[in-house]
Amino acid sequence: MAQAKNNSSLDLTDAVSQSEAFILKNRKLLIAGIVAIIVIVGGAFAAKYLYFDPRSEKADTMLALGETYFETRDYEKALNGDGKGYLGYVKIADQYGSTDAGNLANLYAGLCYAQQGKTKEAIKFLEAFDTQDDVTVSPAALSALANCYATDKQLDKAVETFKKAAELSGENNMAPICLKQAAEILESQNKKDEALKLYQEIKDKYMTSITANDIDKYIERVSK
Repeated sequence: MAQAKNNSSLDLTDAVSQSEAFILKNRKLLIAGIVAIIVIVGGAFAAKYLYFDPRSEKADTMLALGETYFETRDYEKALNGDGKGYLGYVKIADQYGSTDAGNLANLYAGLCYAQQGKTKEAIKFLEAFDTQDDVTVSPAALSALANCYATDKQLDKAVETFKKAAELSGENNMAPICLKQAAEILESQNKKDEALKLYQEIKDKYMTSITANDIDKYIERVSK
């Protein structure tokens, strides 16, 4: 776990748990947002309706079966299946990677591994998740990935990923949280000027957020 000076720290468990809740709430939005296929020739039309659609439906059904395990924090079964028909996120991601549900299985798998403390495995699956710049799920997914980078001591990657998550969040409350986490990492690297810039951005752009309530003390700390 990366730690900043003056006992400022990053909490992977809390951050990933927040990401879980956000993703669970918005899962159907991502699945519903299947990219339209432009049918150019009859063969493409047949492929869509005889192959891709059935696979997508099967993958979506299979993914839904794992949500009970995910929500109850039975991460082992969520990842590897229950032996009763549910394959597990790892196999869903592998076998249905061409579908939106298969893509989302990468995200679920990454979060499960993160909660188990298996950071490198978590990074592998979170990196495989195609965010598609989706403003509902992508910021939470990127925040989880950034926290894993921080835990794995890949601090520069963590900072950049937190920044991207904040950018995609827009006016979302997750933006100032991500910016603060990035700033804390920069502080731990003694990059006070860069940290100050992010703390100041939180104060200027997100002054009504909970994160901004005590931001002045962080600004003062790096200004010394």
